[in-house]
Amino acid sequence: MRSHTAYLWMNTPDRCAIVNITPQVEAELKKSGVREGLCLVNAMHITASVFINDNEKGLHKDFLEWVEKLAPYSKAGYKHNLTGEDNGDAHLKRTVMGREVVVAVTKGGLDFGPWEQIFYGEFDGRREKRVLVKIIGE
Repeated sequence: MRSHTAYLWMNTPDRCAIVNITPQVEAELKKSGVREGLCLVNAMHITASVFINDNEKGLHKDFLEWVEKLAPYSKAGYKHNLTGEDNGDAHLKRTVMGREVVVAVTKGGLDFGPWEQIFYGEFDGRREKRVLVKIIGE
C-alpha cells in the first residue's frame, strides 16, 4: 500500500473566505501514484474548515452569510474572547462547516458525485494555515 502526505498552505486576504482546493488535491493525488484508495483532506486549524459542495459563487456567499447569522463576529460577544482572542465566532463557524472530508479514489481520480468539489472555508483569515492531504491506497 502507498501513502502520500502533503500540506497546502492557505492565507486568505479576508477574514472569511471560501477557496476551491480541488485542483491542488488532484495534483497531490497524481503525485501519489495511488489508483484505488482514499484521500483525506483536513483543515489543521480550529478556525478553518474543509467541506464538499457545489462550485457556485452565489452558494458560497450564502454559506458565509448563513454562518455569520449563526455566529456573528463580535469582539465582546463570546466567552472565548475573554482570553484575548477575537475569534470565538470562527470556532463555532468551523464546527458547523466541518473539519475534513474523505473522498474515494477510483482509477486514479477523485470519485465525486455530480458538481462536487473540495473547499477550504476560512473564518479567521489573514494568516498562514495548513491543510493536510493524506492519500492511501494502491
